[in-house]
Amino acid sequence: MIVASMPEEKKKGSIFSRLKEIVFGPPRDLQDTGVFHKISLVPLLAWIGLGSDGLSSSAYGPDEAYRALGEHTYLAIFLALGTAITIFIISACYSKIIEHFPHGGGGYVVATHTLGEIPGLISGSALLVDYILTISVSIASCGDSIFSFLDPALHHLKLPFEILIILFLIVLNIRGVKESITILTPIFITFVVTHTLLIGTGILEHASYVDAVAKNIKSNLDTNLKTIGLLGVLAIYFKAFSIGAGTFTGLEAVSNGLPTLREPRVENGKKTMRYMAISLAFTACGLYICYLLYNLKPVEGMTLNSVLANNVFSIFGDIGRLVAFITILSEGALLVVAAQTGFIDGPRVMANMAKDSWLPHMFINLSDRLTLKNGTLIVGILALSILWYTRGNISVLVVMYSVNVFLTFTLSISGLAKRTFQSRKLSLIHISE
Repeated sequence: MIVASMPEEKKKGSIFSRLKEIVFGPPRDLQDTGVFHKISLVPLLAWIGLGSDGLSSSAYGPDEAYRALGEHTYLAIFLALGTAITIFIISACYSKIIEHFPHGGGGYVVATHTLGEIPGLISGSALLVDYILTISVSIASCGDSIFSFLDPALHHLKLPFEILIILFLIVLNIRGVKESITILTPIFITFVVTHTLLIGTGILEHASYVDAVAKNIKSNLDTNLKTIGLLGVLAIYFKAFSIGAGTFTGLEAVSNGLPTLREPRVENGKKTMRYMAISLAFTACGLYICYLLYNLKPVEGMTLNSVLANNVFSIFGDIGRLVAFITILSEGALLVVAAQTGFIDGPRVMANMAKDSWLPHMFINLSDRLTLKNGTLIVGILALSILWYTRGNISVLVVMYSVNVFLTFTLSISGLAKRTFQSRKLSLIHISE
């Protein structure tokens, strides 16, 4: 009986191996000297794979912040200004982190080496939650965007749709980083083109109304200062600004994912960071301005970007409706690309923490596809769990997301500041001697 069963077991094993190879791809050749070159990223691909997280946050960050303004929508112009300033400050700080920590690891490594083990553990834990939520938030927002254009009778399919996307991404990322990004590149390009057209058309179409809008902003601000006072205006502004904090998520991704970049890593990392900052500032600020120019009001079951696209492109008739659909479809699709950041950087943070024995060492091991398969599976499964628990409620997810990302922002920038002051102090001592 045992002898007879052995051929069957071998047969099953061979079938399983072939199925695994079809789904995940064949093992990579470790003797191939160009293997890292094949799976590493140039700045353009890094901008797509890592920068899409930041850029795609324009799908939900400005939307949530603008809704929080309530009747005080004139403050959107100040949200645009504050957003641009914040983006460039954070990106400048992370460019410095890339210089000082060229081997990657981002917030976890920075906090550990500059502030100590416990702050490092806190930062690493926050980063892990951040990257898990990157997947959940991105896919939930993707579902919101796409189902904005579908019949409300189909909205009960939104959660199953989102779950299927995450399962698809788990398989894609176990196959390998570069392959997954290359497949998704056309989506990123479509988003950039359509949203540049959306913002450009929206602003140009209302160029003649700029003076009237400026007078309306001044009038409303003067009225609010007299009725609720400066503190009241600031309270409304900062509440909206904090709720829209999801806009800034993703800017840390490059410093965490430096090992995936091609040499010279520091130069390519800083270049990728510039791409991210400029593209996000333009998109987020442009959307705020368009919301204000069109005096948008929330519509049940639709994102503000969907409402804006319908308004902007309505002047082109049937073609305009098609362009609006493609614009929002590309937005939803880019959010799928953004979920890549969680799959790229989440397992790498786990690997760094495993090296310091904060996590089991199994998270350091590479699969035969040279991917961190264990980390990818854990991150994907946890993202699915959170999505299911919250039922894909973007308002709840964004708050959880923002808390964790700003915790690691704070620790990373504090560590960088401490390192800078210590370096300057040592330089002054050296000069005095």
